[in-house]
Amino acid sequence: MRWMPVLIAAAAVFAAASAPARAAEQIEIPAGDTQLKATLYRPAGDGPFPAIVALHTCDGLAEGQQPIRTRYQDWGEALAAAGFAVVFPDSFSSRGLGSQCRMRERPVRASRGRIADANAARHWLQAQPYVNGERISLIGWSHGATTALWTVRPRKATPSDTKPDFRSVIAFYPNCRRLGATAWSTRLPALILIGAADDWTPANACEQMVAGAQGRSARASLVTYPGAYHDFDRQNYPFHERVGLANTPDPAGRVHVGTNPAARADAFKRVPEWLAR
Repeated sequence: MRWMPVLIAAAAVFAAASAPARAAEQIEIPAGDTQLKATLYRPAGDGPFPAIVALHTCDGLAEGQQPIRTRYQDWGEALAAAGFAVVFPDSFSSRGLGSQCRMRERPVRASRGRIADANAARHWLQAQPYVNGERISLIGWSHGATTALWTVRPRKATPSDTKPDFRSVIAFYPNCRRLGATAWSTRLPALILIGAADDWTPANACEQMVAGAQGRSARASLVTYPGAYHDFDRQNYPFHERVGLANTPDPAGRVHVGTNPAARADAFKRVPEWLAR
C-alpha cells in the first residue's frame, strides 16, 4: 500500500499525456533587480499540475530573434504533453548578455546568480493557481545543469524559507569537476544524464562526485550513455567539433557535440517517468 500514492501520481501525469497543451507563453519573472524573460509551457486545463524550472546552457535560451531554442521547445512541448507546466527563465538576455561559452569569467555564475534565478522561477510557479506548489522539480542542461546541482546542495533553513522546496532535480551533462572538489551532496533526489564520450563535461568527474556523496546525501543516480557526447538530446544536431570555448578540459577549447538518437530517445522516456514518481 505504501506505493499507492506514487502509482496514483504517475498515472495522473501519464493520463494527461494525450491532452492538448497550450501554446508557449512569453512571461517575465521578478528576480531581485532583474525582470527575467522566460518561456512557459503548460497543459490545457485548470490543474493543478506538477511543474518544472528548466535552466539553459551557456549558449543561452534565445537564438537570434527567437526567444527560445529548438532544443528547449522540444522539451517544453514534450513535458507539457506529459502533464507538467515548464518555465524556462533566460538568465542571459534578460541581463543584456549573449552566449557565455567563450568567457572564462562569467558575469552570471552557476554557483551564484543562476541559483537565485532558479528559486525566483520556483516562487513564480508557486504563485500560479494551475501549479501544484509542492511538486516543482528542477532540470538543467550543461551550465544550467551545473547550476541545478549547486541549487540543491544541503543548506540551513532560514526564516524566509516559507515555500516548499524543489522536489527533485535532473541534470544533463553538468560540469562536475568543481562540484566534486567541494564534496557535493544533494538534499533532494537527483538524476544525472551524461554521455560516456563527453569531452566537454567528462562523465568520470560525475561518477566520482556521485560515489563520494553516497552515505551523506539524498539519493543521487547517474545514467551514462555509451558513445554519447555533449548535447546528445538535441534533435538533428550533426556530430561536430566546437572550438574556442572556455573552461574545457582541452586547453585549446575544443570539444565534440552532437545528437545520439538512442540516448535522446531514452532521455525523453526516462525524464517524465522519473519526475512522475
